[in-house]
Amino acid sequence: MTDALAQLANLPGVTDAVNDARKAVDRLLGHRILRRRSAEVSTESALRGARATAVLEGADVDLEVLRTTDDPGDPIVHGALRVSAELGSLAERWRHAPRQVLARLHVLAAADAVDAADLGRPRPDGRPVDDLLKLGDPPPAAEVAARLDALSDLLTGTTKAPALVVAAIVHGELLTLRPFGWGDGIVARAAQRLTLVARGLDPKSLAAPEVGHLELGAEYADALRGYASGTPEGVSVWIRHCSAAVAAAARDSQAICEALMRG
Repeated sequence: MTDALAQLANLPGVTDAVNDARKAVDRLLGHRILRRRSAEVSTESALRGARATAVLEGADVDLEVLRTTDDPGDPIVHGALRVSAELGSLAERWRHAPRQVLARLHVLAAADAVDAADLGRPRPDGRPVDDLLKLGDPPPAAEVAARLDALSDLLTGTTKAPALVVAAIVHGELLTLRPFGWGDGIVARAAQRLTLVARGLDPKSLAAPEVGHLELGAEYADALRGYASGTPEGVSVWIRHCSAAVAAAARDSQAICEALMRG
C-alpha cells in the first residue's frame, strides 16, 4: 500500500525543515537541567502552551495572570488550561483511538462555551462555525466525517513519515475541517502536540508548538490557507511552518532550562 504521509515528507523544503526542528528538539532534550528538573520544564511549557493556544483562539490573556489566578474568566482560557492539564494522560490512547481523544479534547476545550449535548460531537450542517483564520466556509458534515475517518486510519496505521510531518497533517486537517464549530483551534493544536509526544519526538512534552505558532504570527494563518488549498506547494508550506513552530518552541523551552540553571 502507498504510504501517503511518507510521500509528503519528500515535498520541496520539507526534509530540511523537519531536520532543523528535530535538531532543535534534540538540543533541548540534551539539556543537563532535565536530568533532575524536567517536570518543572514540562509544567512551564504547558502553561505557556495554554496561554498561546488561547491567544490564537482569540483570547486576550497575559502569562503572569495565569500564574496568579484560579479563575481567568474567559471560557477560551479555561478550556485551554483544561486541555493542557490532561494532555499527558491522553498520549497512549491517541495512538489507538484518536477519534475518542478528539471528542475528549473538545469536551475539555468547550465545556464552558457550548451546550452539553454538543460537546465532543461533530457538528451538523447549519451549525455556526468560528472562522478566526479566515478560511471561508467549512466542509459539509458528510465530508468532515469521511475525512476524520481517513485521518484516524492514517494515525492508527503504519507510516515511515517523520513525527513532525504526521503532526502537521493532523493539525492542518482538523483546522481545515473545523469538526466541532467552536474550539477547533485548541483541539487541533493539542492534537499536534499529542502526536509529537506519542510518536517519540518529544516524549515528555517539553516544547509547546503553540508558542511557536504564536511567535510566527501571521505566517500561521497564511500557511494554513495553503494547506487548505490542497496543492503540493500549499501542503509543503504548511509542514515547513509547523516544523519552524516546533523549532521555535524548543528554543523557548531551552530558555526555560537556562532560567532554571540561573536560579
